[in-house]
Amino acid sequence: MNQQATYQLLTGDVTQIFLISVGAFLLAMMLTPFYTFLAYRYRFWKKQRTTSTSGEVLQVFNKLHANKFRRNIPTMAGVIGVVTIAVITFVFNLDRGETFLPLAALVAGAIVGLIDDIINLRSDGKGVAGLRSSIKFSMIVAIGLAAGAWFYFQNGIDGVHIPFVGTLVIGWLIIPLFAFVVTATANAVNISDGLDGLAGGLLSLSFAAFGVIALLQGQLMLAGFCFTVIGALLSYLWFNIYPARFFMGDVGSFAFGVALGVVAILTNSLLLLPVIGVLFVVEAGSSLIQILAKRFFKRKVFISAPIHHHLEAIGWPETKVTMRFWVIGCIAASLGVMLALAGGHIVWAA
Repeated sequence: MNQQATYQLLTGDVTQIFLISVGAFLLAMMLTPFYTFLAYRYRFWKKQRTTSTSGEVLQVFNKLHANKFRRNIPTMAGVIGVVTIAVITFVFNLDRGETFLPLAALVAGAIVGLIDDIINLRSDGKGVAGLRSSIKFSMIVAIGLAAGAWFYFQNGIDGVHIPFVGTLVIGWLIIPLFAFVVTATANAVNISDGLDGLAGGLLSLSFAAFGVIALLQGQLMLAGFCFTVIGALLSYLWFNIYPARFFMGDVGSFAFGVALGVVAILTNSLLLLPVIGVLFVVEAGSSLIQILAKRFFKRKVFISAPIHHHLEAIGWPETKVTMRFWVIGCIAASLGVMLALAGGHIVWAA
């Protein structure tokens, strides 16, 4: 194949991918009024938790966000993105090897989040509003194990690429590793979903990085899936940027988090996930540090955790925290793509 023919083929593939992304954005925008009608009619108001997982009263957090929760803000808007991605992928981009697994994981994560959100809506607003953490954790682990088993037995992949080194074959251990990555990513995204526009923006940047990596690897349908997610997320961000009209809820954060972990593994870029999603790591890490410090040393490291609430507590406006995290996320995503190019993740066709 000559250079011009290769260029034309690549241009056509990229055009198709971006058309799918635009289609996802438009479909999500069209579905939003239907969700909004139902959300306000049936009062999908998010009830804020008043205690932490350790049972401590969240005094700092409640003070920081008192004004936000005086007005009724619907939750579960993530269902718009899940439906959009499922429809677009099923109709235009379904492939057993590349998009079936991330789509199935997305929907499974959404179901866990939806159950949690429904319990939140039916709660009285006291204590922890939603599923117990241990139950959510177990359900996400189960999804990760099932996805890992499919990945190992159906796709026959049993190795992890180490940048600048090569592939490390680990056999069936890929299954528990898969479950760990999916669970950690889902929970990290869920923890990060605490400020208007924060999680949506960071997720868009992360999926963009993995979409580019998939495209350069020749996984065109997986790249299309990533950009389908971006289209749905951009529609969500249109309404979620401060002041938020609605929240994605756990149905969105778990769905997108699970899918992000799966995409990282399918692109053989597992070790790039902490780079591209560095702020998800920081957010989850700050919460873990806070929990351990209070449990073992009876003191707090942060005024409020995760770290975005600590920054609010020391005087940063919510919008400044979000925008600066977006900037860091953009740099991290770019660095991740560069490492993929330099570290042997991209195999160029002859």
